[in-house]
Amino acid sequence: MSRSSAARHLLVLGSFAILVQLLCVANAQNQSQPTTDPDEARILNSIFRQWGISANQAQWNLSGELCSGVALDATVFDSGTSNPIITCQCENSTCHITQLKVFALNVVGVIPDALWNLTYLTNLDLRRNHLTGPLSASIGNLIQMQWLSFGINALSGEVPQELGLLTDLRSLSITSNNFSGPLPSNLGNLLRLEQLYISSSGVSGDIPSTFARSASDTELTGKIPDFIGNWSKLNTLRFEGNSFDGPIPPTFANLASMKELRINGLSNGSSTLEFIKDMKSLSILELRNSNISGTIPSNIGEYQSLKQLDLSFNDISGQIPDSLFNLNSITHLFLGNNKLNGTLPTQKGPSLLNIDVSYNNLAGSFPSWVNEQNLQLNLVANNFTIESSNNSGLPSGLNCLQRNFPCNRGSGRYYNFGIKCGGPRITSSDGVVFERDDEILGPASYFVTDTNRWAVSNVGYFARNNNPQYTKNSSSQFTNTLDSELFQTARISASSLRYYGLGLENGNYTVSLQFAEIQIDDSIPWQSLGRRIFDIYVQGNRVFKDFNILKEAGGSSRQAVKKEITAQVSENYLEIHLFWAGKGTCCIPDHGTYGPLISAISATPNFKPTVSNKPPSSSKNRTGLIVGVIVGVGVVSFLFLAAFFIFGRRPKTNEDEELQGIDVKPYTFSYAELKSATEEFNPANKLGEGGFGPVYKGKLNDGRIIAVKQLSVASRQGKSQFVTEIATISAVQHRNLVKLHGCCIEADQRLLVYEYLENKSLDQALFGKGSLNLNWQTRYDICLGVARGLAYLHEESRLRIVHRDVKASNILLDSALIPKISDFGLAKLYDDTKTHISTRVAGTIGYLAPEYAMRGHLTEKTDVFAFGVVALEVVSGRPNSDSSLEGEEMYLLEWAWRLYENNREVELVDSNILEFDEEEVKNVIGVALLCTQTYPMQRPSMSRVVAMLSGDTEVSRVTSKPGYLTDWRFDDITSFMSDQATRANDTSHYTTSTNTSTVADIENPPEKATKPMPHNILG
Repeated sequence: MSRSSAARHLLVLGSFAILVQLLCVANAQNQSQPTTDPDEARILNSIFRQWGISANQAQWNLSGELCSGVALDATVFDSGTSNPIITCQCENSTCHITQLKVFALNVVGVIPDALWNLTYLTNLDLRRNHLTGPLSASIGNLIQMQWLSFGINALSGEVPQELGLLTDLRSLSITSNNFSGPLPSNLGNLLRLEQLYISSSGVSGDIPSTFARSASDTELTGKIPDFIGNWSKLNTLRFEGNSFDGPIPPTFANLASMKELRINGLSNGSSTLEFIKDMKSLSILELRNSNISGTIPSNIGEYQSLKQLDLSFNDISGQIPDSLFNLNSITHLFLGNNKLNGTLPTQKGPSLLNIDVSYNNLAGSFPSWVNEQNLQLNLVANNFTIESSNNSGLPSGLNCLQRNFPCNRGSGRYYNFGIKCGGPRITSSDGVVFERDDEILGPASYFVTDTNRWAVSNVGYFARNNNPQYTKNSSSQFTNTLDSELFQTARISASSLRYYGLGLENGNYTVSLQFAEIQIDDSIPWQSLGRRIFDIYVQGNRVFKDFNILKEAGGSSRQAVKKEITAQVSENYLEIHLFWAGKGTCCIPDHGTYGPLISAISATPNFKPTVSNKPPSSSKNRTGLIVGVIVGVGVVSFLFLAAFFIFGRRPKTNEDEELQGIDVKPYTFSYAELKSATEEFNPANKLGEGGFGPVYKGKLNDGRIIAVKQLSVASRQGKSQFVTEIATISAVQHRNLVKLHGCCIEADQRLLVYEYLENKSLDQALFGKGSLNLNWQTRYDICLGVARGLAYLHEESRLRIVHRDVKASNILLDSALIPKISDFGLAKLYDDTKTHISTRVAGTIGYLAPEYAMRGHLTEKTDVFAFGVVALEVVSGRPNSDSSLEGEEMYLLEWAWRLYENNREVELVDSNILEFDEEEVKNVIGVALLCTQTYPMQRPSMSRVVAMLSGDTEVSRVTSKPGYLTDWRFDDITSFMSDQATRANDTSHYTTSTNTSTVADIENPPEKATKPMPHNILG
């Protein structure tokens, strides 16, 4: 063999040896790669098939190797980024499933028995589904379990004794289910248990000696055990809505670490507040309706961490310690329905802005702090001295709501009333008039109508709700009534809601109470598990205990409920009291879903009335009136005859004709009155200049501050449009719409009189010279408020309206920075087709939807687009276009999309905002981008926008960048402009009003126009 041949032979052998070695290494690596236990993989796949759920294949390979990707990253499980999700732990070549989460996926059905064979599980989270059937005794197999949650499902049967075998358990939640029977006594074996949540679970019977932590809305009975006092490190305890007997055990005095203590609804034995003497770390103390007697401790001023104190509906006497009102941290104080006497403390700390002292024996005059702005103060049913000089900051009518309700006492004036709780005035199909009740109430507030006909009082704070609202809106249609609109708004309360009929003629009345559950949606399985339970009292008598609207409606949230009660009025007033006793679920669909809810109230006599049913006259005294009648009767007769001959045959003026057909006629001011109020329209009182004329600030003789919109004679908005505006604004009432006080029509003068809003317009607040420093929570509330106002216009008002010119300058802010949509002069009523081809485009550059800008195609989605632009302006604190910036940053929409596509959307936030909730920011931006999609059908309705912003619905992921942001930038701009010029020659041009940012008209827009000018859309 030659040397070269031998060398080749050795090379081949060497290569072969290397190849064999590589194959061996690869095989060894494959053998060392851990895999999921095959039995566990088979079990999990069968469970998911049975429940009809799947995983995100990009994150977790459910169809292949289970223990891969995010399943090997323990930090993902609680991050919320993946659902459903498992976590695996691998040893040697085998991986075991240690955590499993199937959260809020609307899973319906039983828990498969195979689940109990996943014996390596340490964390099982099946919350917010619709799981039914019992918990199997095989749950005792999960001996490594530490965190176990079945909360908010429909599980039934008794809680299995075998839970006591899970001795490593740290947290157990069975809240909001349909269990029955007592808690197992062997829960005492769970010595490591730190958290036990059984509220609204259905368990009943005596409380076992092993009980811990949280029991609300259960049927647990008996006394609260003394041994709880031995848990010296306990910092949170909630006993609400049970049937426990008092008193509170004296051993509770040992709980010096307590930070949150909530106990309510105790029966029998009385307690004092002696047991809290060492609980100096308390942040929340709620002992509502718990038979507490004695006095408030004199050392209460030492509780420097106390933020919320609720001692209402007890038997506490004595005076209010001054030190309580001066605590630095306290924000909410509820002392109503006790036997407190004396006067209000003379000083109050700056953080205490919600105070309820109603239904006590307090007296004297008011301290100066009652006039502070943004103060919620309920003083109803006391013996205060009411003087106008010391209560100018309080809502009017308090004198009518003092002890014994003195207004019209002894001489009734009215024989009926109707209230549209939480909403605008409505006349029902059977002719009953329900007066509006859309005043903004808070945790401690009241309201009396200007006619002293009825009043409302609200008390209570929604726990763990960062943005509590005391009215609810819905666009639902109800199947068993002709008056769906009557049930689309409601008043709600976290504790106590009282309505009063005042000045009623004595006798028997039929009281009608109407309800619809518009907050808990029975069409969503886990939401249907929510239970709102409250008691109803009429004239102090409980007429309904544990009233449940959904249950009364047969389980349907689309059914209205009506209850009628006969009540006797003997002292000229009627009281209707809705009271939450702590029962029901607290957090379905979200925190703060509990307490009374009511849609409408009316009272009609069961006798023949003898009173006028009219409010007091504003005329002079009775004697002067009689003299005037006697002296003037001849003069009046003469004037009548003269008027008949002079004016009787004259044709009706335009003003007469134009005011005909308006369903709700507003108050009419004289021109002289408005001229005086504005100091002859003094330029110093000018608030601004709109497209149809200037707006002035004025002050009426009664002290009210108003805004007067004076239409210019040359305005395109003529008489007919003016009358339409009157009718439109008068027909809609909502807390997020500017209120119309009245109008003036004299000769050529056309004026509208609005409420005056102290903080002017949103654009001034965001980027004007005197801009306000709006924090994130305020901006978020503004977006939500504007959305609610538009949802009302589009879907909830009897007259459905497209605004057509939604923009930051048409959104005004009141003293509490609540947004109100203004300028309905451009509003366009539309019929049930929800579509309209307009020959007149009215709107503002930068807010115009593409289909409206180019084709005049008008739907409610035109407003949705504009809302999206406004929302981005609110987040960023800058206008929709800014020529001082360069490139993509010039146009806000384009810049927002660029940041969104690169997962940098939080960079859009105004640099003046130092703290913000990143998730909320992303939600608002996501909603805004959904709203500004190219095609109307891609944009959500405003009611869905409200649901997304309020957290009732997830914000859909935006996947498609609008065409108007991509198509135009690649066109030849010369031909593009030439094309637009050609179109302009055919279509009478754009014309602008006195406000150059407003597009006033596009006559006969071209139907084939498909590509809007970018500056019309982007600004």
